[in-house]
Amino acid sequence: MPEQKQTYVTAVGRRKTASARVKLTPAKENSVTVNGQSAREYFKTSERESITGDAFKAGEWKNNYEVQARVKGGGVAAQAVAVRHAISRAITQMEEGSRPALKAAGFLKRDPRAVERKKPGLRKARKSPQWSKR
Repeated sequence: MPEQKQTYVTAVGRRKTASARVKLTPAKENSVTVNGQSAREYFKTSERESITGDAFKAGEWKNNYEVQARVKGGGVAAQAVAVRHAISRAITQMEEGSRPALKAAGFLKRDPRAVERKKPGLRKARKSPQWSKR
C-alpha cells in the first residue's frame, strides 16, 4: 500500500527579537502547540493564548489546522504575536482567498517597532544627562 504524503506548510513570523517557525497541518480541530507544550500551558495567561488563535477567528476557513510552533527570543508577549504572524502567513498559503481577511485584521504585517539603541553621550536612547545653565 503506498504511503500518503502528509501535506503541510511552514512559515516564519517575527516580533521584536522573537522569531517563530510554524508547521501548519490540516486536522479535525484547531490546536496550537508551542515548543512541545499546548499554547495554554506555554503562554499561561488566556490573553496571550488567545492572541495565537486570533488568526483562526479572522475568517471562515475550509479546514481546521494543527499548529506546531518553535519560538526563540524575546518576551512571552512578543512570542505570542510572532506565532500569530507565522500562523497567518501559513494560512494564506493553505487557503485561497484568506489573504484579504487576514490583511484587514492586520495579522500579515510585521510590527516594525523595536528597542531604539542607546546613543553615545546620552544615558539611554533619548534621555540626556542633567543640564545645568551655570
